[in-house]
Amino acid sequence: MKYSVISSFLGKSKDRFNEYNQPKSLAEKFELASQIEGIEALECVFPYEVNDAQETKELMEKYNLAIAAINVNVKAEPEFVNGGLTSGDPSVRAKAVQFIKDAKDFAQEVGADKVTCCPLGDGYEFAFQADYEENWNRLKETFSQAAEYKPEICLYIEYKPSEIRGTCFLDNAAKTILLIKEIDKKGLGVTIDFGHSTYGNNNPAEEISVLHACNIPFYVHINDNDALWDWDYFCGSKHPIETLEFVYYLMKYGYDDYLTSDTSPTRWDIKKVFETNNRFTEKMVNIVEQMKKDGFDEVVKSKEYMDVWKFVEEHLFK
Repeated sequence: MKYSVISSFLGKSKDRFNEYNQPKSLAEKFELASQIEGIEALECVFPYEVNDAQETKELMEKYNLAIAAINVNVKAEPEFVNGGLTSGDPSVRAKAVQFIKDAKDFAQEVGADKVTCCPLGDGYEFAFQADYEENWNRLKETFSQAAEYKPEICLYIEYKPSEIRGTCFLDNAAKTILLIKEIDKKGLGVTIDFGHSTYGNNNPAEEISVLHACNIPFYVHINDNDALWDWDYFCGSKHPIETLEFVYYLMKYGYDDYLTSDTSPTRWDIKKVFETNNRFTEKMVNIVEQMKKDGFDEVVKSKEYMDVWKFVEEHLFK
């Protein structure tokens, strides 16, 4: 497995009440990432964190780090406060689409093969607040326009149950798959965030399987939470067995892209948090490899769950 980290978590972060860690320049984030064991790349936020391709390429070369993805932010502009990609104003929707196109240009310049976009501002809070069909059609319109531009730079849509809206229009993998199928254009995939799936009352391993069955490319963010909110905890801290199953299916389907840490090191050492993500996930990889060598696939096919459980128990807790 290859590991990367969302660079914005390497500096200052904040919630509604507190601020954590010290602000860092882009160069300082690259330097810190290069010191984290296992990290080979960064996912950087465009346009607020990265926007100078030459500077970014120089930092990539200096610290021997790749760019796993460009994360395009379509929620922070004042015009996007009531939604960017689904705004009732065509000019606002056009601006949101242009952000994605610009992110694709930037990705291409720095040698990245993907852009990921989580449309957190597009959603609603209350009954009768939104025209659901109208907004669905706007999502098809805007993501279709974005997909048509440089389809060789795949656009991965990241779903999330809520934040910054009470309910995001794209709140689970199934709905995101349906959107992509209805658009029916090349260059679209899904970013599956382990924690978004979990706190949306879904099973990350199952959602990976459905994406594979639908022949839709996916890109992975790793973390954990308590299934009540997207706390961005470190891997395995709440769902170790589900993480094992998640890794099992990633390996089953031959996933060979980056596993990108989407974890917020609020009260904990930044370097140690991301090393924990990489170390724990790699241990899950090793356990899955050993389980498969010992015949786990056949045990799963037997449908006798207590045999499956014993197999997992003996390999995970030996």
